Amino acid sequence: MSTDAADHEVAPKPKSTAKFRGPIMFRRDRKEGASTADRNLLDQRSDSDWVHTDPWRVLRIQAEFVEGFGALAEVPKAVTLFGSARTPTDHPEYETGMALGTALAKAGFAVITGGGPGAMEAANRGASEAGGYSIGLGIELPFEQSLNDWVDLGINFRYFFVRKTMFVKYSQAFVCLPGGFGTLDELFEALTLVQTRKITRFPIILFGSEYWAGLVDWLRGTLAASGKVSPEDLELLHVTDSIDDVVNIVVANAESGGTEAADGPAAGTENE
Repeated sequence: MSTDAADHEVAPKPKSTAKFRGPIMFRRDRKEGASTADRNLLDQRSDSDWVHTDPWRVLRIQAEFVEGFGALAEVPKAVTLFGSARTPTDHPEYETGMALGTALAKAGFAVITGGGPGAMEAANRGASEAGGYSIGLGIELPFEQSLNDWVDLGINFRYFFVRKTMFVKYSQAFVCLPGGFGTLDELFEALTLVQTRKITRFPIILFGSEYWAGLVDWLRGTLAASGKVSPEDLELLHVTDSIDDVVNIVVANAESGGTEAADGPAAGTENE
């Protein structure tokens, strides 16, 4: 009996005092320091490395969401246009961007862009000159890029993912003019969200059939052909060279409350 009792002796509790910081508990001195939150707040310290720590970044991210939601909450129905920042002002694609911005503004839509130069400036300019609401959502980059002069409401973001949320949340459609990596990034982000039914009110329009033909052929001939996506997934894309088509697709989707985007494309792809 004595042997069995010894085998089942209860181990002594660790000799350690629990320390608390708000809802967090620490034991066995695994966390150095006996300070409190008030003391850390009020003490004057020369070290400013704390502004680069992840907990502080979370607050900055939260602040960006709050600022973005607050600034855009009362924006009317809107369409986001993407395109290359490198499009020259004397290029036909710049004229197309202006024409699209004008047409969408006249149809009653605010125009949202990334706020930069090139195709983004063109769309903002077209909307502004037509008396529409011209919005630019900029991004902090290592090289200088300011909001263009045709933006009525502008917000500069630190974080791409916060900016992307604003594009999607406050737009009823994406129109992609010829562009580079940034345009492709937004294009496939939107496609994924619609494909997975994270959003349901969202036509995605590729403007410029010649420019986008190689990508569309690859999606059909490689991705769909190998079963990586379903053939129906490709119907989420509208390809056109017609400004009237863009406006008609956007208007039809808005009038239906986005049901076409949920059940299938608002119109068939054209010029493919």
